Amino acid sequence: MTDQVAALQQSQRSLLAEIAERERIEEALRQSQKMEAIGQLTGGVAHDFNNLLTVILGSIDLLARPNLAEEKRQRYLTAIMETAERAAKLTNQLLAFARRQPLKAEDFDVVERLHLNGDVLRTVTGSRIEIGLDIRCDPCVINADPTQFDTAILNMAVNARDAMQGEGKLTILVEERSGIPATWGHAAVAVRFISVVVSDTGAGISEQDLPRIFEPFFTTKDVGKGTGLGLSQVFGFAKQSGGEIVIESEPGRGASFTLYLPRAEDRRVQGGVDLTPSAAPAPVSGGGCVLLVEDNQLVGEFAAQLIGDLGYGNMWVPSAQEALALIEAEPGKFDMVFTDVVMPGISGVELAETLRNRFPKLPVVLTSGYSQVLAAEGTHGFELLQKPYTADGLARVLRTAMTK
Repeated sequence: MTDQVAALQQSQRSLLAEIAERERIEEALRQSQKMEAIGQLTGGVAHDFNNLLTVILGSIDLLARPNLAEEKRQRYLTAIMETAERAAKLTNQLLAFARRQPLKAEDFDVVERLHLNGDVLRTVTGSRIEIGLDIRCDPCVINADPTQFDTAILNMAVNARDAMQGEGKLTILVEERSGIPATWGHAAVAVRFISVVVSDTGAGISEQDLPRIFEPFFTTKDVGKGTGLGLSQVFGFAKQSGGEIVIESEPGRGASFTLYLPRAEDRRVQGGVDLTPSAAPAPVSGGGCVLLVEDNQLVGEFAAQLIGDLGYGNMWVPSAQEALALIEAEPGKFDMVFTDVVMPGISGVELAETLRNRFPKLPVVLTSGYSQVLAAEGTHGFELLQKPYTADGLARVLRTAMTK
């Protein structure tokens, strides 16, 4: 009997040791997979940014040449501007995939939004692709960020165009659904959604590529013909909006991407407005003094110069603590506060909240390239100017804040 007990105890110890070893191996595998994913992500970012920087630095070198013809100067300036815009788009796509972008959700009708952007879709897909709309709900109102919705539809349309090699039929089906089916290891969700199904008649997606289709920098396109970030933006937007993106595809039979977004409980439509940036010139400054709060010296010096060039008086301080001290010492000195969000000590959002309570008539505008607080909680009702911003963008936000 004693021998049997000892044997059982030994077996138990051996089993526990095997379980511990298996857990150790599985954890090591998970860490290896994480590092591989991080390596792929950082490698992709480095590759794309190095390409962009090559254009920018090369153009700057050429601009420094003496006796440069005006035509060439304009060409290099245009190259710098377009490349910088592509860099900004790249970071926005990364934040969208990571679900770290601040979203401005509102109620809008999907169908009105699709009609509004119809010309853009036809332009990017080309004349050899037929676009069909199949609408099965009225109204089709969702609660989401309309600008990010436009980008998601555009990314799916571009993906479909490339899959069809520029010729075929693109169908967009909009309908109301009672929930999201269980798929990709996720349980079903029994809540009302509006679904937007983008289908193409292209080559389809292989079974081995399907699980990776939303990974950042994964692409089946030839080198130089895609960053692999378009569909990852759609994935991030869907998830951060409380929805889902589902794909169905077979090789040779095209693909269908179904974007599920929360149906708006309130049927009042606030959307249907063209949110693309205005091409009108920036409004002329009406004067006033801006308190600039920016902890980065390079950005602070440049922004202060830019605000001055726009016709405003300004003072730059590197922290929210110093900004509060200045305002409390001379409450009537400043007409507006323009503050970065991510700063050591008191954040820009905390500063704005404090000023709203103590000096409710003093306008505050936030600026940020990325903020966990903004991504999680929104802008707390304050105007936000995303970095990187242009002189026109800054002029508009300053003028708007001053005239409210």
